[in-house]
Amino acid sequence: MDRRSDQEQKHIVSSENADAEEVRAGESGDATVWDVVVVGAGPAGASAAYAAAVTGRRVLLLEKAELPRYKTCGGGIIGPSRDALPPGFELPLQDRVHAVTFSMNGRFARTRRSRRMLFGLINRPEFDAGLVEQAQKAGAELRTGVTVSRVEQHGPAVPDRRTVAVVLADGETLLARAVVGADGSAGRIGAHVGVKLDQVDLGLEAEIPVPPSVAEDWKGRVLIDWGPMPGSYGWVFPKGDTLTVGVISARGEGAATKRYLEDFIARLGLAGFEPAISSGHLTRCRSDDSPLSRGRVLVCGDAAGLLEPWTREGISFALRSGRLAGEWAVRIAEANDAVDARRQALNYAFAIKAGLGVEMAVGRRMLALFERSPGLLHAAITGLRPAWNAFTDITRGSTTLAGLVRSNGIARRALDILDRRLDTSGTAERGVTEPAVASGPAEPQGAVGSGGAAKGTDGADVTKGSDGAAGATKVAGESERAGDAEAS
Repeated sequence: MDRRSDQEQKHIVSSENADAEEVRAGESGDATVWDVVVVGAGPAGASAAYAAAVTGRRVLLLEKAELPRYKTCGGGIIGPSRDALPPGFELPLQDRVHAVTFSMNGRFARTRRSRRMLFGLINRPEFDAGLVEQAQKAGAELRTGVTVSRVEQHGPAVPDRRTVAVVLADGETLLARAVVGADGSAGRIGAHVGVKLDQVDLGLEAEIPVPPSVAEDWKGRVLIDWGPMPGSYGWVFPKGDTLTVGVISARGEGAATKRYLEDFIARLGLAGFEPAISSGHLTRCRSDDSPLSRGRVLVCGDAAGLLEPWTREGISFALRSGRLAGEWAVRIAEANDAVDARRQALNYAFAIKAGLGVEMAVGRRMLALFERSPGLLHAAITGLRPAWNAFTDITRGSTTLAGLVRSNGIARRALDILDRRLDTSGTAERGVTEPAVASGPAEPQGAVGSGGAAKGTDGADVTKGSDGAAGATKVAGESERAGDAEAS
């Protein structure tokens, strides 16, 4: 029988509760120890902060810029991005895409349409600010205008083995039980973890205000143009009275990439409009053996080199990896020793590799195919219904590129055959390969305005660029008529 008095019992319980509260709230001496500190308030960082904050932990979100701020990004929100958003988040959509025009360096243009929305378009300043607001509502604290110079897991600034020191540029030191790096591909946290990259690409973009008549021509429709350098492509994304026009290609092709953007804009008939913003950005993909953690520090999004290698789509990878990083950062914060912290970090890495890592592996195979045979992909997606249906399924989020290859026997066999063809072929093609065109009379051309579309004989739309080149291409050996199963 416990013979302690009620007063003694209450004192013990009170002391235990106080100790538990100290650990949960993170008080260590006179310094506040945050459960989780997230560095970077983009989609990855905001998602990580939200995921950690909804568990009731003390979360600090750091951002070096003042919000909202501009980011070079097409702003396409595909299904996986939408599905990874916090519950109740309202997308600030500028347009809803129901049609895609595909072309090859301005030629062989064809538009495919769908009754259902394919994906949405957003401006990054509003989108990112909205995600940060959701994290704040969940309980995260935000500090902007803060630059992190380094993180330390050992040394005089670290009071114990359960703590990480985040040292700011002004000399201030913040303490945390776990840190999530979401500060971009050139950030400090990725360098601390030792992230390794094996693919670097250069994206150039212009935000071009256009008059209402031009904006109306593009409403609900985007353009994807397979470019003149291996692995390159351009895009036009309409956002109300502004067109986001950009191109991307391998780093090291800076002059050629700039010429591609200039030619692309001129070909579209947009050279006479002054861009409101012109910007550039390097995208970086991780190598397969690149680490995702070091001690109590995790990386996600661009900081981890997580994006789709073929399209270089990064928003969905940022949102999904950020959410996982936030969830596992909480587990690391609760770990009482290095062994447990390491176990949780390995679980995070496994979750990333089992999902996003598999998608990246398929994306690399698709990029290799695209670099060698862009004409083959163009012919398939514009001329074969299964390829178009696969595109719509991926953009809407009913499957992923990896899921499609895994579950669809035809797609898997086709990719295996193409892989073998690439293995036995020569070096990558320089420039664009034209799709096979069947002999016979040319397709009739319809009169269109800048960015407009005309009907071809098979019912698919044919887009005519400002250079006057237009025409529907026939794929040699094509067994199906072109057309969306949902086309109007």
